Amino acid sequence: MAVDQQILVSEFLKVLDLVGTFVFAVSGAVSGVKHRIDLFGVLVLSFVAATAGGIVRDVLIGAIPPASIRDWRYISLSLVAGLITFFWYPLIAKMKSPVQIFDALGLGLFAVSGAGKAIAFHLGPGAAVLMGVLTGIGGGMARDVLVSEVPVVFTAELYAVAALAGAAVVVVGNMVFPKSAPVAAVGGIVCVVLRLLAIRNGWKLPVAQQPD
Repeated sequence: MAVDQQILVSEFLKVLDLVGTFVFAVSGAVSGVKHRIDLFGVLVLSFVAATAGGIVRDVLIGAIPPASIRDWRYISLSLVAGLITFFWYPLIAKMKSPVQIFDALGLGLFAVSGAGKAIAFHLGPGAAVLMGVLTGIGGGMARDVLVSEVPVVFTAELYAVAALAGAAVVVVGNMVFPKSAPVAAVGGIVCVVLRLLAIRNGWKLPVAQQPD
């Protein structure tokens, strides 16, 4: 692959990561507003939701210090998203299930960028898929724990499975078309569409039966 194309793909993954940061930050801030948390708490939730998964991923793959801390854009985007949500929440609330919508978009973006970054650090296919899933679900789990809720990944319709599908598309596609931006885009679309369809149709994994 030409050097110029490698740079293009790298920048594309970074853009996905930054957009995912903003989207997940909005989902964290919305959760904070719904729980009637003050401005500082809303900003904390927006930052945690936006960066927790990426920080854990970067630590595990050896990208230290994590990009979310090293690059000012991640912190700035999460804070801006938190402020916008806090002061203009009525506009965001007009969307149907805003947390779920922003969460689905962030899930897809982060699953793809997480898997792509793991591949760039020469992790194997299985590990790259796991890093994509971890990047996608980490922020939402941290957000839910902070507001004393059972993490949505354990209760929602095909949450981690959607991230797994998106990350797997990226990893498998990379074997055929190495470091291809269109493959990353397809992976993100697969994740988001699967998650939204699961929400709409109530698709869930089976739950163990409890005795009466």
